[in-house]
Amino acid sequence: MEVFDWLAGMESSAVNSTPLIEVRFKNTRKEYYRYGTSITPSVGDIVMVEATHGTDVGAVTLTGELVKVQLTRKSPKTNINTLSRVIRIATQEDIDLWQEVQKKEDDTMVSARKSATDLKLDMKISDVEYQGDGSKAIFYYTSESRVDFRELIKKFAGTYKVRVEMKQIGARQEAGRVGGIGSCGRELCCSTWLTDFRSVSTSAARYQQLAINPIKLAGQCGKLKCCLNYELDSYLDALKEFPEGDIKLKTKKGIAFLQKTDIFRKTLWFNSKDDPSVFHPLKLETVKEILEMNKNNKFPESLKQFAFSEAPVEDLPDYENVVGQDDLNRFNTKDKKKNNNRNRNKRKGNKPQGQGKPQQNAQNNNKQGKGGIQQGQKKTNSNQKRKPNGQANPQNKNSGNRQPQANSKSKSE
Repeated sequence: MEVFDWLAGMESSAVNSTPLIEVRFKNTRKEYYRYGTSITPSVGDIVMVEATHGTDVGAVTLTGELVKVQLTRKSPKTNINTLSRVIRIATQEDIDLWQEVQKKEDDTMVSARKSATDLKLDMKISDVEYQGDGSKAIFYYTSESRVDFRELIKKFAGTYKVRVEMKQIGARQEAGRVGGIGSCGRELCCSTWLTDFRSVSTSAARYQQLAINPIKLAGQCGKLKCCLNYELDSYLDALKEFPEGDIKLKTKKGIAFLQKTDIFRKTLWFNSKDDPSVFHPLKLETVKEILEMNKNNKFPESLKQFAFSEAPVEDLPDYENVVGQDDLNRFNTKDKKKNNNRNRNKRKGNKPQGQGKPQQNAQNNNKQGKGGIQQGQKKTNSNQKRKPNGQANPQNKNSGNRQPQANSKSKSE
């Protein structure tokens, strides 16, 4: 709810301007006050101000000439001399009392809801705000009908020992006081900067070519989103160039009906009953020309000759791939190193055991079986046992007999 002071640092246009400040209280409640020459408040200061009964404490959110602009915009008939006065800059004792009173608000709201339920009142208490000195409490509630809460006020006054004020608010004001995050990912407009709540109708969604989906168009308050009105004027200005009513184009092949409209690109899509799955995009100028031809009892052959096709635009990434993190083969670097090491060993002639040709492996095994290389009695015995199956003939490969190859492979393994 902070306002940027774009007049800060500029000299005052008025010679005898009345010093004014804007003070913010809990959530979205703001009031305007005047102060004397002995006080020079600045933005962010905690001040004690006059209230209807007692005193209140709030934070200064705006000073200078912009306060008069805001006051004139919100309540132009307000007399500056009748505004309440700033008593002083809040002391530490005032701030401590203010913080102690604020801690009671949540418990008070829960117990107040129980009391309203016990009295069977058709109302919802959405928020409770204590005055800075703790002498008064404001109960904000929502209700679709008029509520007789005289018994409830007596119960509140006897329970909390404070002055009680009941203030009815709407669903949008309730959402602004509670706060939250909208579907756009930002904080709610009603809880940050929006102060005047205008009515929003479904026609605003229709003008913007939006699907009438209550789930998507409704905000946290249950009403239509206030942001539907933000760009409505731009759409209404753009729609002035379009023909009014339901647009139908007559051709020799039949009547084409309007199915979709892109307002800012000035593009309209038509289809016919004979071929409803084919859409013909036409520019607004082309549609106006065809309508003029129809008025003069002239009908084009078809809409294909007027349709245009936009060249697809490639969405280039707005970043530069420097590190190479988008490469699909970036995880294969370790395997490449292993393959390179194997290739080096092959070039040097240092082949691992069991990875030579099948014929050579078979001959080596035969030599080891004859006692050419002995590495212990167990190894020679095992080679001798495997000798009958390991006699490989180099001619077996050419003769097409694959049985010796299988035996030699088993030996190498």
